[in-house]
Amino acid sequence: MRNAQHSPATPVVPSTSLGSSGPAVSALGLGCMGMSALYGAADRTESIATIHAALDAGVTLLDTGDFYGMGHNETLIGEALRTAPPAARERAMTSVKFGALRTVEGAFTGYDGRPAAVKNFVAYSLQRLGLDHIDVYRIARLDPDVPVEETVGAIAELVEAGHVRYIGLSEVGARTVRRAAATAPIADLQIEYSLISRGIEAEILPTVRELGIGVTAYGVLSRGLISGHWTDGRVLGADDFRSVSPRFAGENLQHNLRLVDALRTVADAKGATVAQTAIAWVLAQGQDIVPLIGARTRERLAESLGALDVTLDADDLAAIERAVPAGSAAGERYPARQMAHLDSEI
Repeated sequence: MRNAQHSPATPVVPSTSLGSSGPAVSALGLGCMGMSALYGAADRTESIATIHAALDAGVTLLDTGDFYGMGHNETLIGEALRTAPPAARERAMTSVKFGALRTVEGAFTGYDGRPAAVKNFVAYSLQRLGLDHIDVYRIARLDPDVPVEETVGAIAELVEAGHVRYIGLSEVGARTVRRAAATAPIADLQIEYSLISRGIEAEILPTVRELGIGVTAYGVLSRGLISGHWTDGRVLGADDFRSVSPRFAGENLQHNLRLVDALRTVADAKGATVAQTAIAWVLAQGQDIVPLIGARTRERLAESLGALDVTLDADDLAAIERAVPAGSAAGERYPARQMAHLDSEI
């Protein structure tokens, strides 16, 4: 159940429970990856100002990964927390993904979920973040060579030791969710979910709901594709993940931008932006789903927070479904090589 959090200095931001066993968090979380990696250059000063603005607005959940910029993102968040007002810093909660193996050049070479590796990864993350615990800890992708029970069991030991508060999962399928939940209490599953990425609805979402596991949804604007700000012909650098993303390529992009145009018609009728409408749609799918907004600037953050003021009734949801039907996107959400790492797609 989302409840209003009141602060005399900030706007009202709803809160919700992260699953039946997880913590209370803000109804929107801030995904910080783009401040360090995969979307081209970002401004450090503006990134920290954006984190501060999010905390001031009542956003409590900061999501990162230890491999975002090879630790850069955790260091950035650590600096933002150190320089935030004490009350805001006290409210902040960290959600950290680990396990990705990378080369000096940035290539991804696999995932390591061995218990010894889990305890090694967390030690480095705590140092970079400048914290004595991480609120939610999860392996970014299932290690196919290590039973999920061993990886989750190692995180459970970190919980017992006080280094981690809650256990999360990331991009795993229903069977893996059940195995993990049988090992230790699971707070949430982090997975891509948006108007054009709805694969979880068939089996994964019913499973986590049955088990009382929350969802933190990333990619709610599909990496900017359905934000309403993407334009055809935009030039992407080699360091921008979207330059190799199937949904941003050629005819796929043309098709997907037509879906955005259809969504814009609905958004205009509501007096909202396309991004706000897309985020509000995810919020409307259930109080157990927390969208992660990947804002890199205060301007984009303010727009995204405006989604909390957008109420979608049954007619609005039907209009959105007509504009962007389930399964209507062109192109997979990752290149084929990365899709192969997704247990959620098996």
